[in-house]
Amino acid sequence: MQSPRITLISTVHKEIGKCNSFELSKIIESLKPDVIFLEAFENSYTNYHNMLLSQFGVYQERLEIKAIQIYSQNHTFQYVPVLDIGLSDEFEAKLEIVSNNKDYRSLLDNYISLETEFGFQFLNSEKQIIYQGQMREMENRIIDNNVINQKANESIDAYEHSMLRNIYLFCKDNSFDKAIFMCGAGHRKTIEQKIKEHERNEKTKLVWEFYNDTN
Repeated sequence: MQSPRITLISTVHKEIGKCNSFELSKIIESLKPDVIFLEAFENSYTNYHNMLLSQFGVYQERLEIKAIQIYSQNHTFQYVPVLDIGLSDEFEAKLEIVSNNKDYRSLLDNYISLETEFGFQFLNSEKQIIYQGQMREMENRIIDNNVINQKANESIDAYEHSMLRNIYLFCKDNSFDKAIFMCGAGHRKTIEQKIKEHERNEKTKLVWEFYNDTN
């Protein structure tokens, strides 16, 4: 039996410029997944949200979920939120510290400009990965509290492993041909590295693909 194919799509959680729900729904449409995995908790998209859309035409505010709702108007699929843990207080503390640094804000502003202008083409490109690497390096230079830095990084690792673990658990018990996994762009490189670990250790074998600007 052929292994399921999962395409990772790097996203952002709020609409900004060309990173909007309509553009994302076009990408989803092009892939026609049977299953949609999302970096989200179970309560992020409920029957209540479906009722608001069906009865009042009110879409969910989160970019990815609105795109899913657009796709759902003409397609059936299984939606699977894959978060069961959040990020730590140390992660939030780290973000607050680095956001007060002028050089970091400048780099982040450049990143947001590219995100706004080029949308998902940028978010799913090697250039985006390079920018994220530069931001991670700068964060490590700015943070002089090794405990905060270490615990924040441990939190990210646990968060990403948890998402992948939940995907593999679902795939173990469910049969399908094609899926997508939508996850924040900042996780793209480290998720790709963790996929290789899971592929070595998991009995369930998946075919992973990565949406990029050549699709």
